[in-house]
Amino acid sequence: MLFRRPIEAVLFDMDGLLVDTESVYREAVAAEAAARGHPLPLSLLLQMPGLPEHACDELAGRHFGQNVDVSAYSAGVTRRVTEMVKAGVAVKDGVVELLDLLDQKRLPRAIVTSSSHETVEGHLAFTGILPRFDAVIAQGDYNRGKPHPAPFVRGAEVLAKDPARCLVLEDSYNGVRAAHAAGMITVMVPDLLDATDEMRNLCHAIVNTLHTVRLALLFETTMNEPGAFRWV
Repeated sequence: MLFRRPIEAVLFDMDGLLVDTESVYREAVAAEAAARGHPLPLSLLLQMPGLPEHACDELAGRHFGQNVDVSAYSAGVTRRVTEMVKAGVAVKDGVVELLDLLDQKRLPRAIVTSSSHETVEGHLAFTGILPRFDAVIAQGDYNRGKPHPAPFVRGAEVLAKDPARCLVLEDSYNGVRAAHAAGMITVMVPDLLDATDEMRNLCHAIVNTLHTVRLALLFETTMNEPGAFRWV
């Protein structure tokens, strides 16, 4: 695959991309809703990955109507997630190897997430990877969350890079939409959500693991056009 501009920074989503926590959230949300007598349909659960917490709560609230206290439901979800994360979360396949390569290439990188800074600390505290990022862009650092481009635009600003030369790695539809809207080179690494025709149209590539991204950067080759390179 050909790119007509060089990559100068890499922006990572967190949940479902760096750590295996999207499944934790889905299990917690489904369990809490069911416990309150209002199970959430799969179609609604599929809309949540990548959204800020308040947006997920709004989706659930519209489904619940007046029958469920959304604040109590949200607190219950948080409690369930916290308990499950304490048991340990797995770093996704290829994360460490990709970070090693970025170190070698001296490419700056940031986490850009819909979660809070507190959640980032909680999810990544025992993984050892958090200090390897130059910045964390989280809830409160931007005025609108994904799928709005603001989080990724802020990430580029913090790293002092042109958005057009930033590579974004995402697993969710809303994250891909946000990165594309920010004008960034977007690669989807599906987790709970399968790639769709919309995602294929918005992404430069859809890959199975971050190992593929690492290999693409490892074998970066200069093409005829200045600044272009090929993924092999």
